[in-house]
Formats: sequence, structure tokens, C-alpha cells
Amino acid sequence: MAWTLSAAESAFQNEVRDFLSRELTPELRAAGRRCSGIFSDYAEGNGWHRILAKRGWSVPHWPVEHGGTGWTPMQHYLFAAELAAADAPQRAPMGPGMVAPVIVAFGTEAQKRAWLPGIRSGEDYWCQGYSEPQSGSDLASLQCKAVRDGDHYVINGTKIWTTHAQYANRMFCLVRTASGGKPQQGISFLCFDIPAPGITIRPIISISGDHELNQVFFDDVRVPAEGLIGEENQGWTIAKYLLQHERGGAWTPMLRARLRRLHAAADAITDAQEADDLALRLAEAECAIDALEATELQSLRAQARGEPLGIRPSMGKVLGSELRQRLTELGVEIAGHYAAVNLPLDDGLQGELPIPEEAVFSMSAYLNDRAASIYAGSNEVQRNIVAAHLLAR
Repeated sequence: MAWTLSAAESAFQNEVRDFLSRELTPELRAAGRRCSGIFSDYAEGNGWHRILAKRGWSVPHWPVEHGGTGWTPMQHYLFAAELAAADAPQRAPMGPGMVAPVIVAFGTEAQKRAWLPGIRSGEDYWCQGYSEPQSGSDLASLQCKAVRDGDHYVINGTKIWTTHAQYANRMFCLVRTASGGKPQQGISFLCFDIPAPGITIRPIISISGDHELNQVFFDDVRVPAEGLIGEENQGWTIAKYLLQHERGGAWTPMLRARLRRLHAAADAITDAQEADDLALRLAEAECAIDALEATELQSLRAQARGEPLGIRPSMGKVLGSELRQRLTELGVEIAGHYAAVNLPLDDGLQGELPIPEEAVFSMSAYLNDRAASIYAGSNEVQRNIVAAHLLAR
């Protein structure tokens, strides 16, 4: 889908391309190309974050007074599109895109000074303590408890699906600080350092062989009470605010990059009937991406007018994640028998592969993206949110 860019937007696009041509090394491009999970491993993703930080582009969405760029919504979109097209490593959003907006909106000045600079520079790496073994989509049922003891909270319980906890030095966490009444009323939002005495991190290896996820156990873990964001027992409002940022953002830059890879892989197919069938299905996928992009650009214009996000994050999450899964299914079909190879395609894999890299990527991406319709709020829940909004009109 072609856009008509203004002279200023074209100049900005060229500025980003020039920066990427100079700073995005072949090693970083390989890491981005081989990342079949949600985002790259710590070394590559955070290394790229630090390069962006030196240019002042690590946290472009933040308010300018905290290190943001002041870009227009279209500039943000173009930036994301150029990063995806150049195979830049996908950066973990837990710090820059999730907890940072919470700190800006609800944190004290002392908390902003303590945490925002480290997120911006890449010195600090955060993980998210939300889901529990029996509290995923029904997050309000969480039971991980925090009891106030003087200047500290004492935490007991567990969190699961904690992405990149093995690399993190800080965590933001939802904890139960009161019982009785509606379950949402007794939840608080805590930030604290990890590792700490009483914290155990156990890896969860995905069906693709990747180690992105973990289960975290808390056994009488003492954390400073000054890490409480907002008021005690009022964390549900903050949690919902954060989830809007987790579900928000543009999907089409990444989807277009994936589609280009599929076209390149499909060009190697010699069977005419199979090639024609795939060409049709790739064209249908491209039409679906065009439609999603039109929706996202409409949202950008609404954002520029200062309109609230409303149900747009939920709509985008459903459409984007299901399109992502659809592309991975096509990738496995194109890979054919090569897709059966059991070889985790981690970011640090060195050298040439004995079989086509794209085939190994396709199966790894397919297995990883089975979770795309579950994480950040399952698509069933998102559809309920959209339906409730529309039926209430």
C-alpha cells in the first residue's frame, strides 16, 4: 500500500534509512532476521537499544522532557516501518513501552528520576509480573500476595510466562494487597529490583526450543514500599492503562517484512500449480495487511487529533496477531519438508546453516506465534471488549 508523504516526511524517512545503513551491522541484521520469537535475545536487542539511545531514538514515544523525540504519529509509523524493513532486532518493550508510560503517568518525581534514565539508556532491563498459573486472561483473580511490613512489602506467590526474567534487573508486578469485595479492588502495582533473596526463576522452554519465558517464585521477598506506583489497592487502573500500551502500536511494518520474506522464499518453488496457488494466497494476505494498515493509519490521524485510544488497541491486537499466525502457516507450507528440522533458530546462531535458513525460521516462527493470539490479553477477551463497546452505543 503506497502513501503520499510530505516533503518533511520523506526527509525524515531518508534520515532514518541513512542512520540504519551506518549503524545496523550485519550481525545485528542477522539477529533481527533470525528472531522468530516476540523479540530478540538480550544481547542483540538491548545492544541495538543502546545504539538507538546514543542517537536519541531509543524511546521516541516518551514525552520530550523525559527523552522522547516529539515526532508526529506518521514519523513514528515510518520509523517502525524502516526498522522492520532493515531487519533491525526486535527490542523488548517491557521497559520502554510498558512500565515507562506508567511511571510517567502515575509515578512520583522521585520514581521518574530513579527509573526512567536507566530504561532510556538500556542500563536497566525490566520484566513483567502479571500472569499466574490460574490467572491469565482473568488477571483480576491473581493471588500473589504482598503484605506491608514497615518500609517494605513482603511478597509470596508466583508469576508465570515472565518473558526475559532471566536477563532482567528490575520487575514491575501486580500483587494482591487486600481481599474481599471485587477482586480488582485489592490489587497494587509494585516495582522492585531482581534478583533478590527469596526469588527463584525457573525457565520455561517453548515448543520451538526457545527460552524466552520463565516462572518466578516469591518466598518472603522483601521489597521497598517506595516502589509502590500510585495508591495501595488502586493498581487495577494502572494495570489496564499499561495493557493498552502493550496491545497498542502498529502491526503492519512487521507483517510487511514477513510477507516480503515469504515472497522471496516462494520464488524458489518450481511446480507451476503450487506456485500459482501460493501467489494467490500471498496476494490475499497482502490485501489483508493493506486493510489493517488503513485502519492503523486512520488511528494515527485520530491520535494526532488527540482522540482517546478506545477499542483500537483491542482491534489491532486481534487483527494483527491473527494475520501474523496466518503468515507463519504460509511460511511452513513454503518450507515444505525442510520445516520438519528440529533446530532452534536463536539470535546467536553462528555461520551458515546446512539447510535453507528461511525454512528453519518458518517452523520456529510458526511454533512461537501459536501464542500470539493469547499473550497481551487473549483474542477472545479482546473480541468481548470490542463487542461490549459497540453494543453499549
